Amino acid sequence: MSLENKPVKTGPTTSENPELRRLITADGSSGFPAETGRYHLYVGLACPFSHRTLIGRKLKGLENVITVDIVDSVKPEIGWSFTPDKKGCTPDTVNGKANMADVYKLIDPNYAGKVSVPLLWDKQTGTSVNNESAEILRMFNSEFNAFCQTDAQRALDLYPSELRSKIDEIDKWVAADINAGVYKCGFAPNQAAYDNAVNALFNALDKAEGILSKSRYLVGNQITEVDIKLFCTLIRFDVVYATLFKVCVFMKEDSPLLRLKREICLA
Repeated sequence: MSLENKPVKTGPTTSENPELRRLITADGSSGFPAETGRYHLYVGLACPFSHRTLIGRKLKGLENVITVDIVDSVKPEIGWSFTPDKKGCTPDTVNGKANMADVYKLIDPNYAGKVSVPLLWDKQTGTSVNNESAEILRMFNSEFNAFCQTDAQRALDLYPSELRSKIDEIDKWVAADINAGVYKCGFAPNQAAYDNAVNALFNALDKAEGILSKSRYLVGNQITEVDIKLFCTLIRFDVVYATLFKVCVFMKEDSPLLRLKREICLA
């Protein structure tokens, strides 16, 4: 079993439901073997946690291995829904449901937990695999190498063993103060909570900028999963967070953060 079998918690919608925290493994030891065409990914393009899984799928050349459906970016009261007549959206091509709430009810008719994306689905058994984006990203990184399109994609390792302790160390504050930090600002119940969250956010951004002023990526000269996680939040500041969450970040043209955005956009 090549994927470390331990929980990875980096998003505000992390689930403790065991049916949503299963792992795909290359050798099949988990009961969910890596296969081409078997697994399906439900995502929302507005969601940074979905975005990181799509980037992992792209970088590893798994577009023809993992199928994808895209929910409407505008989230109605019922939650993430399928609006196939809207540009950039798809129908639910696997289960034929109108919204993600109905997909989750296929897992358990009495499901009362958080209805979130991404959700990785097993088409063969007709059930969920995982809805924790960090774990999905790691599965795409390490468990589907037999199906990558090129040798370079197969060799790409976003969580190399020799860098894991450093990646985990940086990921703790990137996840808590940046990835989740923007949500803490946007949904702060009072001014004091907002002030605490925004201070932590900008301190973490300064910390990331300091690291990137000395190295190409957050953990040296090799792109890793933590760069992707940071990017998925950075890319949304202008279009989402500045107005919706009241966190405006001005990046100079020579900002290391802006350079990271450009590099991953062109990857």
